[in-house]
Amino acid sequence: MKREPMVFAVAGMIFGFVLGYMAAGLGHAPTSESRTRLPAAADADEVRTLESLAARDKQNVQARVELGHLLMEHAQYEAAARWYREALGLKPADNDVRVDLGASLLNLGRAPDALAEFDQALKNDPGHKQALYNKGLALMRTGREPEAVVVWDGLLKRYPGDPQLQGLKDQVERIRAGRNTGGGPS
Repeated sequence: MKREPMVFAVAGMIFGFVLGYMAAGLGHAPTSESRTRLPAAADADEVRTLESLAARDKQNVQARVELGHLLMEHAQYEAAARWYREALGLKPADNDVRVDLGASLLNLGRAPDALAEFDQALKNDPGHKQALYNKGLALMRTGREPEAVVVWDGLLKRYPGDPQLQGLKDQVERIRAGRNTGGGPS
């Protein structure tokens, strides 16, 4: 068996797993506490395999995106951001990758930079659910609670009854209650 088909098979399995995992957690705020570091051999081998593929094929957007996803899942936000930037350099109109870059920047504590990425994605696709959700997070982290509430209200109106957004309505109400009583968000 040739080595290249095996590399593509492994990369495809990794990509499918990561996408499924990320889709299942769409409505949750990214936090460093919810992530784990790369556990030893298996994931490190996957990273090396994908890095090798990316090095051999300078135009391979998918390998770069998969690397970003894998590294994001293991709290390697700076490295993930690097791969997302490379993917965007090859395919600048990919809003999903732009939102992933923004999420990695948000996890690095760079909310203003993340906000710029979410705004760019929303300029291209005003209804991008993850960009809207994450824009609200970035606004909250920059102390712009009223703007976050407006963004999240729009998200909830655009996607009423979405199970991934179930807790968001309660969170928005808590923010409003905190503002009305002079307190902060809980």
